[in-house]
Amino acid sequence: MAVHSESHRDQACLIVHGPDRPGIVAAVAALVTRNKGNIVALDQYSSDPTGGDFFQRVEFMRSDLAAAIPDLEADLAETLGPLGMQWSLTDRSVRKRMAIMVSTSDHCLLELLWRHRRGELPVSIPMVISNHTNTAEDVRSFGVPFFHVPSSGSDKSAAEEEILKLLAGNVDFVVLARYMQIISGAFLDRVGVPLINIHHSFLPAFIGAAPYRKAKERGVKLIGATAHYVTKDLDEGPIIEQDVARASHAHTAADLAARGAYVERAVLSRAVQWHAEDRVIRHGNQTIVF
Repeated sequence: MAVHSESHRDQACLIVHGPDRPGIVAAVAALVTRNKGNIVALDQYSSDPTGGDFFQRVEFMRSDLAAAIPDLEADLAETLGPLGMQWSLTDRSVRKRMAIMVSTSDHCLLELLWRHRRGELPVSIPMVISNHTNTAEDVRSFGVPFFHVPSSGSDKSAAEEEILKLLAGNVDFVVLARYMQIISGAFLDRVGVPLINIHHSFLPAFIGAAPYRKAKERGVKLIGATAHYVTKDLDEGPIIEQDVARASHAHTAADLAARGAYVERAVLSRAVQWHAEDRVIRHGNQTIVF
């Protein structure tokens, strides 16, 4: 069931992207105006005004927005189609449904649940799915359903099948909050919604097990985290957000892990919020974040 936010009642978000050409901004502004809308925020970017790609995010108010969306969509198709533009229109009062998948590490999971309870993330959370049970009590204390789906051995197909059944029709995107299982290409083909992952470094670096021990052995001076969309290429999807923390020769591997967990929580929370607010446009293997 969709969750509505009173703070964004009658507020729409329009995303437009495609080949840059004269007249796009004027066409979008005129369209909003003739549909009785009032633009309250507008961001745009062109990779090259002569033959590049154009990206725009527009927030506008329109009374009785829900009833007006079919007419707006028809006008958008008629107006932007001939310009070769792709577009999406969302009602900001309808929160995106976010599932969380997690293994044993709970720091990213609890950060998302806490921020959601405080009203800082404009999402609903219909479920948390884990291949372990150690986080079940904490998750349920936030009033969120918890599902245990074991995943062991080399064949993960049965676990993925069960997860797909849980997700089907119930979520708009999935967050891997330190879910320590490799997602198969078959799963990505069928899930039908974006997946966001948090990685413990600036990609690609210190892959595999014990990343902070490897970082200590290399004497790193910075540790970081990367939030990115999941693709079939492991840890190589479009990057949404990154950040770093200073590291010292005096830090132990445990110290680095603690500092890394702090950065991971912050980076993932920002990425989730920006995705939920339709601030991220995927373009090939890159993102434009407004």
